[in-house]
Amino acid sequence: MLDKIGAILFKWERFSNKCKCLRQLSGFSHVGKGCSLRGPGTFTGENISLGDNVTIGTNSVFLSSDAKIRIGNNVLFGPHVYIITGNHRVNVVGKYITEVTEKLPENDEDVVIGDDVWIGAGAIILKGVEVGEGSVIGAGSVVTRSLEPYGIYAGNPARKIKDRFTPDELEEHLGIIKDRK
Repeated sequence: MLDKIGAILFKWERFSNKCKCLRQLSGFSHVGKGCSLRGPGTFTGENISLGDNVTIGTNSVFLSSDAKIRIGNNVLFGPHVYIITGNHRVNVVGKYITEVTEKLPENDEDVVIGDDVWIGAGAIILKGVEVGEGSVIGAGSVVTRSLEPYGIYAGNPARKIKDRFTPDELEEHLGIIKDRK
């Protein structure tokens, strides 16, 4: 009897999570074809745009107040990835940080993620970053500046570890991908 109740509760939880994910995606400014959330997360959806075939891992957090988060096509996110497009002013004399509500334009900057990118579990991407096409970001990395295309990056702050392909392999890869479009 307990096995049957457990199975029903498990199916209900999966159904409930799927409904939450669909509701969250519906709040994004644009969602391309074949996009999915692997589980619920926290998203300020009105400023988030997804290309085609984007998969976002469970418990991810994409926060944007005035800036935008633009994600290209064929992008894969591991679980617990953070994208944060804003920052707080910390240099207002005579006010506690909790009292500062006004922002400067440089306090919020877009995050742009190119096509064919993989972002590992627990990575953090901060304001003003552009992740180049074909990049790979290792799990737990903190990305504080823009990344060149087709590199593999890891660490805090994220640094280029190596190229994803040799020059010949990159040429072949790009030729094959171009033919598929």
